Amino acid sequence: MDLGDYDYGEYDNYTYSENDSLTTIQESFSLPVTGCFDSIACVALIIINVVTFILGFCGNAVVIWIAGFKMNKSVNTTWYLSLAISDFIFCACLPFGIAYLAMGEWIFGLVMCKLTSFVMFLNMFSSIFLLVVISADRCVSVAFPVWAQNQRTVRKASAVVVLAWLMSITLSMPSMVFRDVSDHRGKVTCVNNYHTYRHSHKYVAWSRFLGGFVVPFLIIIFCYSVIILKLTKNKMTKSTKPFKVMSALIATFFICWLPYHIFILLELNPQQFDVEILTIGLQVGTTIATANSFLNPFLYVFMGNDFKQKFKSSLLNKMENAMGEDGRTLSRYLSRSSSYDARASTHI
Repeated sequence: MDLGDYDYGEYDNYTYSENDSLTTIQESFSLPVTGCFDSIACVALIIINVVTFILGFCGNAVVIWIAGFKMNKSVNTTWYLSLAISDFIFCACLPFGIAYLAMGEWIFGLVMCKLTSFVMFLNMFSSIFLLVVISADRCVSVAFPVWAQNQRTVRKASAVVVLAWLMSITLSMPSMVFRDVSDHRGKVTCVNNYHTYRHSHKYVAWSRFLGGFVVPFLIIIFCYSVIILKLTKNKMTKSTKPFKVMSALIATFFICWLPYHIFILLELNPQQFDVEILTIGLQVGTTIATANSFLNPFLYVFMGNDFKQKFKSSLLNKMENAMGEDGRTLSRYLSRSSSYDARASTHI
């Protein structure tokens, strides 16, 4: 079950026969024939996804408007604008999944079946890759302040963002290949079809886990270790606001996506676990993962100023201050570092 299928009730069970060929067992759990309004849990999932859509769509639209049109272009606003665009596209596709869950049938055709799944994983990969880029940018700026001050430009940042998106598109392509519509109990469903290629289910699941979760987080941990050691040694920064914002974004992504990846890997061996537990775990994991897309705009706001200032300023000013402070603090650090290095060079 992919995040992109929004098939909270469809659980495809796979096993290997004696000749190690992939065969399909009768689905042990399926979408209700008449929708899900007779299930409290299913209705709760619909409500959560509707709230996610409204808050995520509106919140990210505001961030895009502020970072794209109200603020001066900078490297930092380029990062945050790209994150907001990724989350905005994700939220824009949520109504398809909500309708699928409510009706218990996919009515949007094969193209949209593939496209919605593709968009979901595009959001996952682009978000984590952009977080890696931001972490690396901070690390280089702290470790090599003079070089960073001369080389950090909006044009280069935009080029890096394009590269991150191209990588995300490439890693999201399995959704376009394996997503398919099928007839199940008289209802059209949008599910994964891994029968064409042997072991494809395992390859896709592990590539997403490693490429979209483990490896990026190892890089982020390394970058932040360098940053902490450098700042602790030099004591050249007073404001911790931008690091709080970035740390909150990374922690939120980790918490939101970890349950999903855990149950996706457990799904590779469904015969070893209770089907109902896997189904519920995938439902909960998918729902938590979708919540990541509407949490980011609120982190920009509530991590940007202290509690009293939040209520004294407007919502738009909060977001602008949260993102703008990031650039101002880093600029002050680079300037101070440059002066420090210049003074040091005169004594050599």
